[in-house]
Amino acid sequence: MTGAASLAQTANAVFVLRGTRGNRIALVIAVLLVLFAATLPWWGESSWMREFVEIACYFIFAMLWNLLAGYGGMVSIGQQAFFGFGGYVLLILGNFAGVNPFVAIPLAACAAGAIAVPVSWIAFRLQGGYFAIGTWVIAEVFRLSFANVSAVGGGSGTSLTALRGIDKATRESVTFWLALACVVATIALVYLFLRSKQGLALLAIRDNEVAAESQGIAVRKMKLAVYVVAALGAGLAGALYFVGNLRISPDAAFSVNWTAFAIFMVVIGGIGRIEGPIVGALMFWALTKFFSDYGTWYLLGLGLLAIVVTIYFKQGLWGWLQQRYGWVLFPTQRTLKH
Repeated sequence: MTGAASLAQTANAVFVLRGTRGNRIALVIAVLLVLFAATLPWWGESSWMREFVEIACYFIFAMLWNLLAGYGGMVSIGQQAFFGFGGYVLLILGNFAGVNPFVAIPLAACAAGAIAVPVSWIAFRLQGGYFAIGTWVIAEVFRLSFANVSAVGGGSGTSLTALRGIDKATRESVTFWLALACVVATIALVYLFLRSKQGLALLAIRDNEVAAESQGIAVRKMKLAVYVVAALGAGLAGALYFVGNLRISPDAAFSVNWTAFAIFMVVIGGIGRIEGPIVGALMFWALTKFFSDYGTWYLLGLGLLAIVVTIYFKQGLWGWLQQRYGWVLFPTQRTLKH
């Protein structure tokens, strides 16, 4: 009798699926692509590596903006504050403190995360649209502050001289490998976070803060943690970008274009999806590669594309593909199956 009951219980068991066969195949393909990409410095052109580093910085910035706004509901248009801060910390550590610029990259990212804590005391006093505008004002304060520091070049900026002793081939190769490692780490960490209990808590906060708090979620602590992580990622992207660019100025480092392009990538690809910034970054790179020579028409084209997507593909291009064909590369949801 006990055996029959056990058999019936097994037959009615419910299993929680956290992945699909398709996403496992995609994982294998992704690993092979990363390993192949890591060999690029030995056979590719230096221009290819520079392009990858640039789009990697945009992608990291967009992925963390997506975590902040798409998953956390905190729409910021001032994340360039931490992007530029990370770049300037890299410059200061490299030029004045004698730190190897490649070692200074993670230190600059940590510094951007640290400065986000006092900044959050101001930003979190604002809600909704006021929060978005407030973050932009904070970014402008950062820009004007560094523009008035003559030691780092003032308004005209300065060059990263700490890399003078490193030959060009080595510098480009190491920068490329760092960018590739940062891209992989960003995707992996965001994915693992969203699959955790903290990721579920963040989604609950985005949907309804009051309801989330009533269920015992520490709303303010979670929002602060995500804000700091997003700032750390923006600082990482900034430091990485200016290692490859070798020159920094307040207007370039704190330009609102960084956030504007990140929003474009996330909206085009699909906000609130890990795949969204990946698809958006690839599209942005392709559009920049082939149409940037058209100047103003290129920017108008980007705006028109964003309008078309928001009207006809409200969930983004990947969101539309997921809804139509069920494609999921990074499944963060839990599926019950008998």
